[in-house]
Amino acid sequence: MTTPEVTVGNAAHTGPVVRLTGVTKEYPGGVVALRGVDLTIGRGELVAIVGPSGSGKSTLLHIVGTLDQPTAGSVSIAGHDAAGLGDRSLSALRAQHIGFVFQAFHLVPGMSAQANVAEGLLYSGLPRAERRRRAVETLERVGLGDRLNHRPHELSGGQKQRVAIARAVVGEPDLLLADEPTGALDSASGEAVVELIHELNKEGATIAVITHDTEIAGRLPRQVRIRDGNIVQDTAHGQGHAHALGHVPSEAR
Repeated sequence: MTTPEVTVGNAAHTGPVVRLTGVTKEYPGGVVALRGVDLTIGRGELVAIVGPSGSGKSTLLHIVGTLDQPTAGSVSIAGHDAAGLGDRSLSALRAQHIGFVFQAFHLVPGMSAQANVAEGLLYSGLPRAERRRRAVETLERVGLGDRLNHRPHELSGGQKQRVAIARAVVGEPDLLLADEPTGALDSASGEAVVELIHELNKEGATIAVITHDTEIAGRLPRQVRIRDGNIVQDTAHGQGHAHALGHVPSEAR
């Protein structure tokens, strides 16, 4: 694979990692998933974005991750205006600045844990040997130094999620987006993943956890609660604020 044309800088950015202003997302048929959302996430924060199915949190994830574009409003990630970037530059932005962790792991079945994590550096321009070295270091960091050569089918669910997290953070992105990271795990494995998220945050990682689980959200230092496409509470601002909510069809998510 060739490295995509990079038109976004990777220089240190000292402002907010995420800044959404007036973000609205409307789908065909009049389904409004987000309604004028304002959200700022500062460097080093650990935030839960929590809401029930159909609340708009998945749409918010896609927009913060630059996987989708808003109908209206502005999105800035690590100082870059996402609206001003083409597809190739958006891909470069994601590769350089955002790490993703999903409920379903999305590991490559036939590849070792080390190779899966090294994939997270595929667009970094680093030599293969350096990518593999950093993969080893990161797997050791998440407690899997003894599972380097194990393929996904040889790992437990909790271990697979740790590999997925290692792949997401190996490039030291500005933002880690974790979408229901404990959703496919038993309680013990889920607890270990939550503890790992806290550890990574203590080491300086900026992390947003998208979840419907209020118990997990309550264990994080900041909770942003979303309902019917509106942020109805943000504990960064005291007790939060309620909006008059219009009806949003359940398809909006």
